[in-house]
Amino acid sequence: MQVETIRDVLNWTVLFHQNLKECLEHCAKQNKDERARMLLSYLADHEASLERMVQGFENDADENALSTWCYDYIAKHAIIKHGHCVSPFTALDVPHIMDKIVNHHEDVLELYTHLYSRVDIDSAKALLDKLHDVEENEIKRMVQSANRFSDM
Repeated sequence: MQVETIRDVLNWTVLFHQNLKECLEHCAKQNKDERARMLLSYLADHEASLERMVQGFENDADENALSTWCYDYIAKHAIIKHGHCVSPFTALDVPHIMDKIVNHHEDVLELYTHLYSRVDIDSAKALLDKLHDVEENEIKRMVQSANRFSDM
């Protein structure tokens, strides 16, 4: 996927959440630990929700913000590649699953943070700030839910 504008970043993020959702669903069927299977299913549902939220941003955002170029960052920093699920969660327990999930989302947050620091258009800054806040709050919510789940 060629990523050159903020619109492309949003498209990429939608695909990121979709790919992660599908991977989590796939691994939930194969993990032998019942708690891990339940967590993977919960996280897959959460990724579907994030996918819809980011799509909503793309549908509602200011055209100037969406058209803002970000090629400079992408050319110098590798963006997380999407690929088929190689079952990375099938043998993991709950804490390790959450570590992987948080790490994946921190990469997205890092992308948003860097792009925010590089753009000059106020509407693009506002959009990236909102996206960052949504992603960050959803990560916190996922971790909090996983912690409550572990306490059961």
